[in-house]
Amino acid sequence: MTPALDELAILSLGVPFGRPLPPQISLTLAGAGAVVGAPDILIRMNDATELGRFLTSRRAQLQPADVGLREFDERRRVPGLRREELAQLAGVSQPYYTRLEQGISQGASPEVLDAIARALRLDETERNHLHDLAAAGRKGGSAGRSGGKARRNGPEQLTDATRQLITAFGDTPVVVLGRRSDVLGWNRTGHALFAGHLDFETPERVADPEYAHQRPNTARLVFRDPHTRELYGEDWPRKARDAVGRLRLAAGKHPDDPTLAALIGELAMHSAEFAELWAEHRVRAWDIATYRMHHPAVGTLEVTQQAMSVPSGRGARLVAVTTAQNSPSAAALALLAHSIH
Repeated sequence: MTPALDELAILSLGVPFGRPLPPQISLTLAGAGAVVGAPDILIRMNDATELGRFLTSRRAQLQPADVGLREFDERRRVPGLRREELAQLAGVSQPYYTRLEQGISQGASPEVLDAIARALRLDETERNHLHDLAAAGRKGGSAGRSGGKARRNGPEQLTDATRQLITAFGDTPVVVLGRRSDVLGWNRTGHALFAGHLDFETPERVADPEYAHQRPNTARLVFRDPHTRELYGEDWPRKARDAVGRLRLAAGKHPDDPTLAALIGELAMHSAEFAELWAEHRVRAWDIATYRMHHPAVGTLEVTQQAMSVPSGRGARLVAVTTAQNSPSAAALALLAHSIH
């Protein structure tokens, strides 16, 4: 059975924007229930209805009891809250809220969006994502449907200051990720921990267009690289959910990035697990996460991955890996660092 996808999964598949998709491509759109395979469907991330799909997905997660509403014994036709219930909680009219979910109204004020966020019990990351989607719908919704050109961003590269910062971490595993989760750089220990089977020099070769497509991408590694799946073992499902949630966050902030769109389209086409997670519309903050990793050289490690913004990095983040002091995991990480010197 074809996994349910939303429009963002039908992306740059080697077909120029505005051209028909090849007839063999047939995907189900979440929410729309339609099969795409024919003419003139190549929908981009700045589609105005992306806001509506996020609202619908979050509304479905709330039950009346969660927000203090009385539940009667009648059968509910939709999961979660009804539109009229959410509108009542947010203090807006039901017709207006309905138009927001349908992508018809695109001018919601920050105050209205904050009221809806409170009604939906969104956390800070989800609330910011809601504002990003609303802004994208206002700026690019009509342009996206009329075939306007997508903006192409230049290649992301490490600055000298960021290289110095990587060096300052010494043997602590470090990787610097761009806005699309591309690996922009890493130190020797970070490379050995995450992807020792890949060429250490590849991330820096992006300055040469010939090698740009070979830059490692952590989301692609999670879903398409057997080594990475084995590395996270029983924690792979959680790592996968985190990777998708961070791509969702990036899509909200950079809705007109065709390279990001192509990455998401590729993953949706090649991984049913990615497609299912993408359809959930969940976002994840870049902060702190703990995982159990099973490294082929040094065994099992309990690690904490901490992400921090890189100054003047245009959305780049440095991820540092630490372990509990004097633990077996710390000893394993020290052994890994020793093995590459």
